[in-house]
Amino acid sequence: MTRPPGRGPALTFQPAEADRWQALAELFGERGACGGCWCMAWRLPRAEFVGGKGAPNRRSLRKLVISGAAPGVLAYEQGEAIGWCAVAPREAYSFLSRSRVLGKVDERPVWSVSCLFVRPSHRRKGVSSRLLRAAVDFAAERGAAVVEGYPVLPYSAKAPAAFLWTGTYTAFVKAGFKEVARRSPVRPIMRAEAVR
Repeated sequence: MTRPPGRGPALTFQPAEADRWQALAELFGERGACGGCWCMAWRLPRAEFVGGKGAPNRRSLRKLVISGAAPGVLAYEQGEAIGWCAVAPREAYSFLSRSRVLGKVDERPVWSVSCLFVRPSHRRKGVSSRLLRAAVDFAAERGAAVVEGYPVLPYSAKAPAAFLWTGTYTAFVKAGFKEVARRSPVRPIMRAEAVR
């Protein structure tokens, strides 16, 4: 994959394919990134997601990765996975079809960024914005024309990372996304054109 420019650590980006499952699992750790989520919160119906926190959600993500679906992009520094960005066609995320705040803006087919996770030691170093650029490139390589994201506008600059898993507004802006809609004061919808 391409190597989006940016200050900070020297990073490379790779799709989360079968041979990278172990790296993703190690990055997420015992808690599955956060509270047993394993990046399934938006993919599964609410009851199924909650009931599957932990090992069942881990198995669901592993199945996606092993199947060849490549549900996102990993950031590597010196051979170690230090970041993750989940990106897929909007239809892959059942949550979005149920959300009034994050409902469709128009009829353009879009890919959606549902999650960003950066190893704590690498946060506040610009990794998220570079991961977002890599996700746009990844989606473009697979035919996407538009990539959409749904960052959170925290009430405080010190908001806990657990509340920022869909990314921050500033990371999206730095990655070249533009706000296209806002149906909630704290939840903009942002887009980047995925051009190859």
